[in-house]
Amino acid sequence: MDCNKIYPRTGDTQTVYLKSVVNRPTIEVGDYTIYNDFANDPLDFEKNNVLYHYPINHDRLIIGKFCSIACGAKFVFNCANHTLKSLSTYTFPLFFEEWDLQKSDVATAWDNKGDIIIGNDVWIGYDAIIMAGVKIGDGAIIGTRAVVTKDVEPYSIVGGVPAKEIRKRFAPEVIEKIKSLQWWNWPEEKIQKSLTAIQSGDIDSLERVV
Repeated sequence: MDCNKIYPRTGDTQTVYLKSVVNRPTIEVGDYTIYNDFANDPLDFEKNNVLYHYPINHDRLIIGKFCSIACGAKFVFNCANHTLKSLSTYTFPLFFEEWDLQKSDVATAWDNKGDIIIGNDVWIGYDAIIMAGVKIGDGAIIGTRAVVTKDVEPYSIVGGVPAKEIRKRFAPEVIEKIKSLQWWNWPEEKIQKSLTAIQSGDIDSLERVV
């Protein structure tokens, strides 16, 4: 097992370990998180999928371990916003030279909603859009072409425009057990030993793993 290589599958250049292809210091990706792209080169994830992520704003994209991100998923950052505090939605501060404004006030052109934070073991579906300031909990599933504008609770399935909760993946007591175990933080050897329990959904066996 080597989460530092680019391609996890022999002969498959459409799927990458994402942490090995991102370079921006404002993007953090956990071990074994994958991105698949059959339309574009997955090596271009930062250019094609992380949008309006300009250094001036210092906002971050943080993605946990063991996430699965489908082709076309987009993360839309604060610089895409136009401030709603103004009487106009026109971004005058961006064109400070034209309007004789202070360059230092450029960031007032948009409303800053904060970082995008994705938990562990999250599945983000095809063409889904995650908006600035959203936090997605561990184990959540984001449906195909969903537009996520609000936080998503752990182990929730959401879909639609704007995305709304469809249901929880498991019973509340099971969710609490998984959150407590945090198997994604275990050593690789322990995860390997636990795969049968993880894949079969046997939470009781997972709790007994030592």
